[in-house]
Amino acid sequence: MSTMMTHPHGQDAQAVFPGALGARSGFRTPVVECRDVVKRFYRYEHRTRTMREFFIRSVLRRPIHVRQAHFTLEQFDLAVYRGDALALVGGNGSGKSTALRLIAGIYTPTQGTVETRGRISAIIDLGVGFHPELTGVENIVQHAAIMGFSRRQAAARLDEIVEFAGIGAFVHEPIKYYSSGMHARLAFATAVLCARPDILLVDEVLVVGDHAFQEQCLHHLQRFREAGGTMIIVSHDEAIVRELCERAVWLDNGRVCMNGRTADVLDAYHAALGRPALPAAG
Repeated sequence: MSTMMTHPHGQDAQAVFPGALGARSGFRTPVVECRDVVKRFYRYEHRTRTMREFFIRSVLRRPIHVRQAHFTLEQFDLAVYRGDALALVGGNGSGKSTALRLIAGIYTPTQGTVETRGRISAIIDLGVGFHPELTGVENIVQHAAIMGFSRRQAAARLDEIVEFAGIGAFVHEPIKYYSSGMHARLAFATAVLCARPDILLVDEVLVVGDHAFQEQCLHHLQRFREAGGTMIIVSHDEAIVRELCERAVWLDNGRVCMNGRTADVLDAYHAALGRPALPAAG
């Protein structure tokens, strides 16, 4: 990937990513732990919408709602340790994004427990919360405020975020005038550099911008790992998975099929699909 101009190669990685808690060491307490997690989504055949209907159905002892489980993530167990880079792989609808949203705290589990230790930044829907009438700078400051940072803390990160995004003077224009690529650049830079997380969750957003910016993003994620950061990614791009992650979990229809070394998991996944695995890079 291209080098981030804000941080020369000679700079210590831990100084670049001060949020990353302790590089890989003897500590083996999981920073992400899912135990017996179940998440059910329902298709409703009937929803009770009024107090009158609620009262009548209660008196008649009829169910308040009539529903059936539409998709279920079943018995999801996962332990991720400080410094790990883990990929969630599987077909569309297998439960990868559901698992990531449970870890991020966007969803609550129907059963089981999800515990995280450290500051989390979830790069799931780029640009969510950005206001089209505000400038790029104003949106960065607003995002920082949502993350609990003061204006002074936001200002300390501003130059780094703007330089990483690489959108020049447009950062002072309302983002409603941005191209989709510029919007994605600013959103990614804000998400990864504003919070300075200990745990980074990434869902299918590593294809933002042009090729040079993709390389820049991958380089940043590699340096995040070198600093001891923990990363969980969802991606259909096998080359990215092999490059960034030493571990993978294969999900199918809401269940874990395999948890192990990335190469072994991808080989088993391709064998189940009846197609050869892509060769490892290099």
